[in-house]
Amino acid sequence: MTDAVPDEGQSGSEPEATDSLKAFGEVVKAFRKRARLTQETFAPRVGYSVPTVASIEQGRRFPSDDFVEQAEVVLDAFGVIQATAKHLTRKPGLAKWFRQWAKLELKAVTLYTYENRLVPGLLQTPAYAKTLFDEQIPALGDDEIESKLVARVERMKLLTDRPHTIYSFIVEEHVLRRQTGGPEVMREQIDHIIAIAAQRNIDIQIMPHSRGHHAGLSGPLWLLETPENRWYAYSEGQENGLLISESKVVSILQKRYARMRAQALSAEDSMSLLQEIRGAL
Repeated sequence: MTDAVPDEGQSGSEPEATDSLKAFGEVVKAFRKRARLTQETFAPRVGYSVPTVASIEQGRRFPSDDFVEQAEVVLDAFGVIQATAKHLTRKPGLAKWFRQWAKLELKAVTLYTYENRLVPGLLQTPAYAKTLFDEQIPALGDDEIESKLVARVERMKLLTDRPHTIYSFIVEEHVLRRQTGGPEVMREQIDHIIAIAAQRNIDIQIMPHSRGHHAGLSGPLWLLETPENRWYAYSEGQENGLLISESKVVSILQKRYARMRAQALSAEDSMSLLQEIRGAL
């Protein structure tokens, strides 16, 4: 089975609607209509675009605190909008097609990641992640960036909340030499990776420039094992991704990852190279 999921690094899709988001949207719409306002007349009064208002009313966008406060005042909603907002739930910033993989991550007993484009999401610092979101094309709004940062930071907790999960990361050397966000951001990012690598259940390896050819040249790769010892894989491109459960395909990707672990620098040599890269910044 293969299912579409988004770019793990910087997906631009809107989050999956939940019942609470839909209910909040209906409340806003009801009070807007009670005030005899269209979306076009209401949007400028709360300081947001018409598409943003439409997305919120449809339950497709998590409202910012400012939107809640402004809507409450503009619509004279008797405190109902603010009260409803207190019960909003969703995993902010995660598009619905990524949530399949995210749910599997939450219970994985083994998680392998190979990246040749950017620092893997689970290893990113907030400053590094914000750089990716700030520079995304098409551009994101401030509320979208904040939402995605919240989601990224929340997802990073997997590394500390699941100390019995075995994590392996293989990252291309050029990813760590690229000064994403500038030298200061990358120094912090490398320090963070070194600190994370000190955890006994986390193995981080660098695929060096000197390795002219290796088993991962077909692109980024994720593998995970569930508590039932079932393996899944995830692969992605520019605007799409695949969650893969077909055993024959997963087996091929497992073999590639195993070969990459042998082709990459050892964990100890990888830490030495990270220190060298940091010193050159």
